[in-house]
Amino acid sequence: MRPIRFAETRDGRALAWTRAGSGPPLVKAAAWLTHLEHDDASPLWSHYVAFFEERFDYLRYDERGCGMSDRDPGRLDVPAWTDDLERVVAAAEMPEPFILIGMSQGTGAAVAFAAKHPERVSHLVILGGYARGAHHRGMPEAAAMYDAMVEVFRLGFDDPNTAFREVFTRRFLPDGDPEKMGWFNDLCRRSTTPEVGAALLTARADMDVTDQLAQVRAPTLILHADGDGVAPLAEGRFLAQRIPGAEFIVLDSKNHILQPDEPAWADFRAALLDFTGASAGVEIDGLSPREREILDLICAAKSNKAIALELEMSEKTVRNHATRIFAKIGVASRQEAILKIAGGAR
Repeated sequence: MRPIRFAETRDGRALAWTRAGSGPPLVKAAAWLTHLEHDDASPLWSHYVAFFEERFDYLRYDERGCGMSDRDPGRLDVPAWTDDLERVVAAAEMPEPFILIGMSQGTGAAVAFAAKHPERVSHLVILGGYARGAHHRGMPEAAAMYDAMVEVFRLGFDDPNTAFREVFTRRFLPDGDPEKMGWFNDLCRRSTTPEVGAALLTARADMDVTDQLAQVRAPTLILHADGDGVAPLAEGRFLAQRIPGAEFIVLDSKNHILQPDEPAWADFRAALLDFTGASAGVEIDGLSPREREILDLICAAKSNKAIALELEMSEKTVRNHATRIFAKIGVASRQEAILKIAGGAR
């Protein structure tokens, strides 16, 4: 279990944060829904945690009202979320400049921070993000549907019949299997309360950082799933059109939270590493494209069985590939391979 520490917000709330891993410094702006005590065991978030900690000096925190942070959220708007980000970064004494990643609603604080502190952000990465909440997109019917789902969340949150919560959670993981949906439903109940959750969702609908997009100076990469049901693809394109020099990559997925068994997850990892320069020094001469692909999956803590399923080959073939890979890079085990790649072997 990673040590959890706390930072105090301007209005006296406690924010839980943790920092682990090695490599270039990377900070994730808080977004829905996390719980520092459970994320590294969750099939929803564990692959994110493992990947970021393997490749980066990674700082993350539970947003106000959620997880191990104070459940009384206090103020809920972009200035408060941005100030929270500033205070967590200061408490963690993060090296600067750092890579800043915003996912979903976390985009608001990430954009505002990058616009306010251009010298402190080396790269801005946005995954499944949006600048405008549902109330600011000029789509009244979609806004009304969003508000209806907030009420479903509020009223059905504690109902024994999970169908009520799944009206909401299925938007995040339309391709999720029963185990993942069970985790997500449980995560909602562990992470917040019906009233606070509804307040957070309403605040997201009211978010709008459009006027700050042109002020971003950091190199920016925007990645967005083409079938995202939470943040429409048009919102990713909106960001890319208004942040100077932004790169835009469309991922083949319906999930708002990318899952480890879909190609979009591997595409996201590769794009992030290439864009931030974190892949520099990790390419090893003599490996075939297939061996490099398998090595990346090994470094993402995938089992041989999981790799075999993802690449549509037998476990024996994966084992044989792994044996050759280890011989070529001069290691004897998976753990040694992960450590060597994380350390920047060429």
